[in-house]
Amino acid sequence: MPTSPVQMNRRSLLLGASATTALMLAPVARAATLDQARGLVDLLVRDVNAVIASGKAEAAMLRDFETIFSRYADVPTIARYTLGNEARRATPAQMQQFTAAFRTYIARKYGRRFREFIGGQIEVRDARNVPNGVEVETMAILRGQTPFRVDFQVSDRSGQVLFFNIIIEGINMLLSERTEMLALLDQRRGDIDRLIAELPQS
Repeated sequence: MPTSPVQMNRRSLLLGASATTALMLAPVARAATLDQARGLVDLLVRDVNAVIASGKAEAAMLRDFETIFSRYADVPTIARYTLGNEARRATPAQMQQFTAAFRTYIARKYGRRFREFIGGQIEVRDARNVPNGVEVETMAILRGQTPFRVDFQVSDRSGQVLFFNIIIEGINMLLSERTEMLALLDQRRGDIDRLIAELPQS
């Protein structure tokens, strides 16, 4: 269905406002060390590899990936960033509910991506300081495919060392999910409560 002028105007405004506030809402990292960041990703990769080698059914694997995401990811920071400027008009209760819904959504989405790694494994290769934290480079080694990079960006902004971004073959989770969330919210005419209710099924 063609996008109406009203929808286009709203989307343009949302994306424009989002761009102007990106630096304010983007994760600002504290000084997690290279060893701390690599240690976190070592544990994360261990758990992911265990799930993809488990032979479980998809539903069980996705539940395991949600547990992993909750354990190792700074979900509140990721969720707030993906809402962009819209996070400013959400109430504290809405942000809490959105964060819970987003945790399920993002874990299932990336869990399905990691499930594609069945028969292979992820190896931690390197860690380096980047402007917004530490980036830990890993390599996905799959049967019959060319290995490719999966990078985790880590900080201790939350008071714990956690990852706040994943970059798979150059695709940035934070940026792509912000675009996706604003599009989903636009489809619901800015109704955050409706987005919260429907996001886990998206």
